[in-house]
Amino acid sequence: MTDFSALLVPDRGQAARTLHIVHPDSWETWLAAQPPRSRAIVAAHRLTGRPGNRAVLPGDAPDDWAMLLVCNEAKSSPWRFASLGEQLPEGHYRLADGDPEAGALGWLLAQHRFDRYKPAENPAGPRVLLTPDPARIDELVALAESVALARDLINTPAEDMGPAELQAVATKLATECGASLTVTMGDALTGEHPLIHIVGRAAAPGREPRLIELEWGQSDHPRIAIIGKGVCFDTGGLDLKPAGAMRLMKKDMGGAAHALALARLVMQRRLPVRLHLLIPAVENAVSGPAMRPGDVLRSRKGLTVEVSNTDAEGRLILADALTRAAEGGNGTLPELMLDFATLTGAARVALGPELPALFANDDRLAGDLAEAAGAVHDPLWRLPLWAGYDEMLRSDIADLDNAPEGGMAGAITAALFLQRFVPPAIPWAHLDTFAWAAKPRPGRPKGGEALGLRAAWAMLRARYAR
Repeated sequence: MTDFSALLVPDRGQAARTLHIVHPDSWETWLAAQPPRSRAIVAAHRLTGRPGNRAVLPGDAPDDWAMLLVCNEAKSSPWRFASLGEQLPEGHYRLADGDPEAGALGWLLAQHRFDRYKPAENPAGPRVLLTPDPARIDELVALAESVALARDLINTPAEDMGPAELQAVATKLATECGASLTVTMGDALTGEHPLIHIVGRAAAPGREPRLIELEWGQSDHPRIAIIGKGVCFDTGGLDLKPAGAMRLMKKDMGGAAHALALARLVMQRRLPVRLHLLIPAVENAVSGPAMRPGDVLRSRKGLTVEVSNTDAEGRLILADALTRAAEGGNGTLPELMLDFATLTGAARVALGPELPALFANDDRLAGDLAEAAGAVHDPLWRLPLWAGYDEMLRSDIADLDNAPEGGMAGAITAALFLQRFVPPAIPWAHLDTFAWAAKPRPGRPKGGEALGLRAAWAMLRARYAR
C-alpha cells in the first residue's frame, strides 16, 4: 500500500513550492496582491478566476515557481486540490494560506493507485505536502489508508478475493490490532447460520461460505457492531444475472470492504468501544447444491424465508449476521449496529451511483450520520423504512419473501427485510452503497470506492472519541 505517512509531513520551514488555492470570490483581491510577473502570467493565460483556472507562476530564481488553482470548493472538502496531488511533479509543497485542513486527504489519495496487475507507466515520485498542524497527520494518514484498503479490496477480482481471502484480510487486521478472530465455516454453519451456509454452499472447494467475526476493545466500553455484506462474486444463482449485470459483481463484497476499513479505523485510532465486526462471506455460485427458487429457508432467528429470486441473496446472509450481532456477547448487547451492503439496484435508480441510501430505525442515529456526512463531504440520503410496504414481504408459505414481486420500492423492501432481524430497541443503520466510481475524478479513480465510510467514521468519532 502507498506510504501515505511520507506524503504529509510537518512544516519546519524546509524548501517547498507554494500552492495558491484561490476561491473565485477572492480572485480579484488575490490577484491585486500578486507581483507584476504573476499578473502577467495570469493575463497571458487569459485567466478570469473561474473554477478550474490554473497556471504555473514564476518565482525569483530561474528554477523557482508556484502553482495557482482556482477552486470553488470549501476548505472542508477533501477534494479541494486533489488534482494537484495527481499532476504536479515530485517535490515538496505548502499552501500559501497555511493549513491544508481536510484537503490533505484528497492530496494523499490522489497518489494511490491499484497496481496489483498493471504497474503504473512512468510513475511520478512522491508529492509531499507540508502542514503546520502535525497533530492531525496520524488521523489523516489512517483515514487515507482505510479508504485505500476499501478501494483495493473492491478492485481485486473474485479469483483473488474469495471468502478465504476476505478471511485472510480480517486475520491480518486482527493480528495487527490485537483483536480476536472467530470463523465459522462450511458445514459448521448449518445449525448456527443456515442462511449464510445455503447461499454459499454451491461454491467450489476452497471457497466455502463462512461467518468472520472480530472482537476488539475493553469489555466495559460501549459495544458496537459493524456488519458488511461479503458476496465475493454474485452470479445471481440459478436466477442467473445477464452478462452485463455480472461484469462488476466482483464488487458485491463492497459492504465487507467498507466494514473492514471502518473497523481498521476504530482499532487504529483506539476508539473507546467494544467492537464486534461481522463479515458473512460467500460466493453466490451455480452448481448442484445451489439454492432454488421456491425453496423455504430457516434463518438463525427462526424466521422462515421463501426464495422468490436467488439473486436476492445479500439480504439472506445479512439476516443471519444481523441476528448474531444483536445477540451481543458476555451478556452485553450492542448499543449501535451499522451495516454496509451493495444491496439493491433500486437504490441506484433512486439516488444514482454516488449517493448511498441510508435507512435507520433511530432518528438520532440517522441525524448524526447525516450531519457527519455533510461535515466530511461524504454524502448520504435517508430513505424511509416505510411500514406500509411491509406487506410486500409476505409469503403464502413462509414468514418472509426474499424478493417481492412487482419491482417497486426495492431498496425499501430490502431494508424492511433486514429490519426484521434487528431488535427495535437497538439503534441500527443500513447503508445501501454502490461502492464503485464509474468515472474518474481528482483523488477518486474509476473503480472501487468507499462511499459512506468517512461519514460513518466521523459519526463514530463524534459519539465516542474522548
